[in-house]
Amino acid sequence: MSKSNVIELAGRESSTDPLTELLRIGAQRLIQHAVETELQELLTQHGERRTESGNAGVVRNGYLPERELQTGLGPVTVKIPKVRAKTGEPVTFRSALVPPYVRKTKSLEAALPWLYLKGVSSGEMSEALDVLVGPEAKGLSASTVSRLKQVWAQEYRHWCEERLDKDRWVYVWADGIYSGLRAEQTKLCALVVIGVNARGEKHFLAIEDGMRESTQSWREVLLKLKSRGMNSPELAIGDGAMGFWSALEEVYGDTRQQRCWVHKTKNVLNCLPKSAQAKAKESLHAIWQAETKTDAEKTFDLFIKTYEPKYPKATLCLQKDREELMAFYDFPAQHWQSIRTSNPIESTFGTIRHRTKRSKGCLTRDGMLHMMFKLGLCAEKKWRRLRGFEYLAKVITGIKFKDGVEVTDVDQAAA
Repeated sequence: MSKSNVIELAGRESSTDPLTELLRIGAQRLIQHAVETELQELLTQHGERRTESGNAGVVRNGYLPERELQTGLGPVTVKIPKVRAKTGEPVTFRSALVPPYVRKTKSLEAALPWLYLKGVSSGEMSEALDVLVGPEAKGLSASTVSRLKQVWAQEYRHWCEERLDKDRWVYVWADGIYSGLRAEQTKLCALVVIGVNARGEKHFLAIEDGMRESTQSWREVLLKLKSRGMNSPELAIGDGAMGFWSALEEVYGDTRQQRCWVHKTKNVLNCLPKSAQAKAKESLHAIWQAETKTDAEKTFDLFIKTYEPKYPKATLCLQKDREELMAFYDFPAQHWQSIRTSNPIESTFGTIRHRTKRSKGCLTRDGMLHMMFKLGLCAEKKWRRLRGFEYLAKVITGIKFKDGVEVTDVDQAAA
């Protein structure tokens, strides 16, 4: 007699995950309950309508044909009830939760650009979605992606024309995001601007195409932002190698400039031999991590004296943006973590830098922009408000800060 307690399961290839199936059944019940609640609200709204005999004037009238709604848990069957008006004007029940003709959830639709960006071509989209939502994922094929790309293009054009004067923009981050896509011998890049408003909310303001990060390209981006109503920001953060700064001085001459310390550190270290990079990196971090601007200046001078004799190219790279590297000390310390680098852009678009060769061949110039736009808006929804956002009002009103601390009347009198 065998003592084994392992039970062979017949037809394992056709079995489903019990937990997923349980969640799917629960989701179906929740959706049906929510739809029934919507129906009851509609019937209550028309409760005063009565027939001559005193019966309800608007009543249930069965269900529409069942349809499957594709979700991240797989297909969920939904039944939408119908109503009939016995008196007066006809009444139609439309569920806000499950609108007519909807066949997939927004979260599932949001997964498509990520799959496409990761290198899953339109022709292989169906296979990838089979893994995500099961073999019942009908209609989510290459043609679906093509239709979605047309919608993304329309949404992008509308977004590029939205007015910006409804908000007061305090800080902006700018950077050029290069893709693997090429036009002749030149890499295409997107010129990206992110802004934070007076409430501390970060939003994309521009995602424009450009052949390179030239002054003319950035001038066009900034002039377009100005035409849409964007005010002059208090501070702009970005890499020192861009033509952005020359364009900024022309279009928004009052805006202070802050060079990104991450980019600057990389640029300086590239001018040093590998044997000296680790120690030099610690010295550079000590500059921008100093508590006061005075201490940062002393550490800055020490770096120059240490490395200038042997590595003048590295010290020149650091020296040329000295004033712009220290600008953050004149703003609230609560904001330093965000305004010392262009990390908001780098972290959002890190995925795009790793695009596969397969996607390079099937992605057009406009398609790249529209994809960046969709991915950016998806990421934007998860962003938190700027740390210390309550200090933004003080920055806007012109209150002075020294070493990240608000300067009081007593401090000014002592000075």
